[in-house]
Amino acid sequence: MEQEDRETRVNRGEFLKIAALAVASVFVKACSWLGLNTPTDVVEDSSVEVIPSPTAEEQTQTALIQEETIKEAPTETPGDRMSKVAFIKTNDRAEGVRRAINLLGINPVEGKHVFLKPNFNSADPAPGSTHPDVLRSLVLKLQEMGASKITMGDRSGMGDTRWAMQQIGVFALAEELGFEVIVFDELGAEDWVMINPPNNHWKNGFPFARPILEADVVVQACCLKTHKFGGHFTMSLKNSVGMVAKTVPGEKHNYMNELHVSLSQREKIAEINTAYEPGLIVLEGVEAFTKGGPATGTKVSSQVVLAGTDRIAVDAVGVAILRHYGTTSKVSKGTVFEQAQIARAVELGLGVDSPEKIDIITDDADSAAYAEEIRGILLKE
Repeated sequence: MEQEDRETRVNRGEFLKIAALAVASVFVKACSWLGLNTPTDVVEDSSVEVIPSPTAEEQTQTALIQEETIKEAPTETPGDRMSKVAFIKTNDRAEGVRRAINLLGINPVEGKHVFLKPNFNSADPAPGSTHPDVLRSLVLKLQEMGASKITMGDRSGMGDTRWAMQQIGVFALAEELGFEVIVFDELGAEDWVMINPPNNHWKNGFPFARPILEADVVVQACCLKTHKFGGHFTMSLKNSVGMVAKTVPGEKHNYMNELHVSLSQREKIAEINTAYEPGLIVLEGVEAFTKGGPATGTKVSSQVVLAGTDRIAVDAVGVAILRHYGTTSKVSKGTVFEQAQIARAVELGLGVDSPEKIDIITDDADSAAYAEEIRGILLKE
């Protein structure tokens, strides 16, 4: 009997040690969340004194404290973080791409299969489509950064995709530089994955290109322009529309008709972006359409290349640049973050939730002065 009592006391003691360590662990995490210094004796001293077993009431109070600590501990979302946007003032597209990526100071592609998504909505010259100099410079930079494989693909919204790519010189460049090209118009039914996020505005979701989902990292090369067919502007969020099928082989539904006749078009654009997260975004705005678009429009020399990882941050800076040069009433209306594409993207947690969380970084005095003007527009209420 004495032996049994001794074992019971030992087991109870071990239990109390474990319980005490668990409470200490929760306490340490709470201190970390609250930004407080953690007493070193809590985490370093494992010699916990064994005391008489707590009463049922004490055990309940301890459990409630642990539960409340966990409930009240703040959790970080993408909107809580600052997002860097590299901002380069330049008229040299190729050099601007290299400088912007270098300034951003990240390498998400080393040793990875990269899917590169340009803007080949049509064969019209930049900013109607991604400039060949941008594509060349970006592919060479990704290879320099150690990408194991690069696959480029798109679906034109205006005309035949293969023809548009041929006109731009994509296939010749792919052969020269050694990357693969996929024409989304030519994919089979099995190459599209239905995405149907909760509470979205699509009728039954949207078919998303499987090759993008199967790549290790996605890199976007987008333009700076307005969009007269309901999108209001085309940058990184809108560039994702080319990742969705117009029709899936064997099905009758036209997803692009559904998108473009919808009163929720801009919200649907944002919702497409829930299907993936980009590793890198390069927005080339050496020239921009401030009105019209996406194929042709009022062109200005906006002299900028941006790079980032946050679609909301990049597009918000882009909208501010369009406003700087004078743009459409729709793109000028309200604050930048009240633009429907951006507002819905914020609701979906796709990036920063306010302009104050965008850190525009530059590498020379000219870029800094230009960026300061854009920052003022971005922060304007």
